[in-house]
Amino acid sequence: MTDESDRLVPIANVGRIMKQILPPTAKISKGAKETMQECVTEFISFVTGEASDKCHKENRKTVNGDDICWALTTLGFDNYGEAITRYLYKYREFEREKAANCQGRSEEVLACGTQERDEQDQFLETSSTFPSLEFRIIDPKSKTPFKNPSYVCKR
Repeated sequence: MTDESDRLVPIANVGRIMKQILPPTAKISKGAKETMQECVTEFISFVTGEASDKCHKENRKTVNGDDICWALTTLGFDNYGEAITRYLYKYREFEREKAANCQGRSEEVLACGTQERDEQDQFLETSSTFPSLEFRIIDPKSKTPFKNPSYVCKR
């Protein structure tokens, strides 16, 4: 039997991503990180499960990026499916160019590896064209959004 924390996305990664959108002075409670961790894990499982079902029906054992894009679109996350499809295309194009540039340079392998990471980091920074997310914090007692602006996260 596996520990429940083994199936969850690492909480440090969740916290780091949450901090990116908040002002530098903002604090995030442990409970907020844990709640987001569970939501992210469930979302990933939901999308991956749909992609896995598709692969199973097609007698394939490996889920690939195209399957994830298909699952997002099928599940109603059209904007994300389209954005990730574009990202996947750009990423594959980048990988092909990188392989072509590094091919045949056995004496420059180490230099090429360092250059690869720098280029990939630059690619990832400029390719984030995903639609922004909007979160509304709901008061569990009244089932209405909080009106206090201190709860609102603006990008």
